[in-house]
Amino acid sequence: MHLQGRILVTGGSGFLGSHLCDRLLEQGAEVLCVDNFFTGARRNIEHLIGHKRFELVRHDVTFPYYVEVDEIYNLACPASPIHYQRDPVQTTKTSVHGAINMLGLAKRVRAKILQASTSEVYGDPSVSPQAEDYWGHVNPIGVRSCYDEGKRCAETLFFDYWRQHRLRIKVARIFNTYGPRMHPNDGRVVSNFIVQALLGRDITVYGDGQQTRSFCYVDDLVDGLMRLMASKDEVIGPINIGNPEEFSILQLATRVIELTGARSRVVHRPMPEDDPRQRRPDISKAHALLGWAPRVRLDQGLKRTIGYFEELLSDQAVRSTLADA
Repeated sequence: MHLQGRILVTGGSGFLGSHLCDRLLEQGAEVLCVDNFFTGARRNIEHLIGHKRFELVRHDVTFPYYVEVDEIYNLACPASPIHYQRDPVQTTKTSVHGAINMLGLAKRVRAKILQASTSEVYGDPSVSPQAEDYWGHVNPIGVRSCYDEGKRCAETLFFDYWRQHRLRIKVARIFNTYGPRMHPNDGRVVSNFIVQALLGRDITVYGDGQQTRSFCYVDDLVDGLMRLMASKDEVIGPINIGNPEEFSILQLATRVIELTGARSRVVHRPMPEDDPRQRRPDISKAHALLGWAPRVRLDQGLKRTIGYFEELLSDQAVRSTLADA
């Protein structure tokens, strides 16, 4: 795939966004990375500074933005419970006002636009695996609803712009993704377990650990997003992008301990409010319409992610920050 034109990535210095910027540049695109660094990190895109086709702009998507681009990937939003619950009003504004502003930009410049939605729109699902025609089981007033309902509203806006203005939209529902450049203190289960193991701490498992998740390696996820963006205009989604292999949280903890060689014990804590018991995507639509399926197995991806965190934790400043957490 060789790309031409100028592509805007909101949230471009974040975990997913930075990997997407890398891949877009590799394919020949001109990339405009927009981020307010609320959860993104400059170190994620530092290697791109100075690249002749890369531009970094500090901007908050809750405010309008005016620029000429051909495609927009709207990834801007805190995505882990610790981060999106820190300022829940701002989280909702980022999802809703951010979507309105990016859709307005896409309408003005006739750009194609992709929304990074989430498996959280399914809430605590009553069916498994979750297919795109499942409407979800979401608590609209809970502690997670700033993110869940914010993303659901963003999907509504995208489809209304498509119906009302014939905007070229794409909606991807992203399931649990992991890999290098995850924030070391974001509270997500993969980064939590790896950091705890490498620091010689106990592994914290919430509830009995039998709740399940499906973990997609970041390279596979980015490939799915780019295939969706490149698909025919009539393929708008929503389309699940994730790995359908299901693992219990206890299984993940065991694998992380084995792969790191840690002596950590597993300790149990009470389940957080509205934490889903099951999360597994039905990816038959992605396979049929995009020719996409994940290729990286969990052990492969965990080894690469552990290597990243080993290097990150060799920085004493990062290590001391985590010691205080």
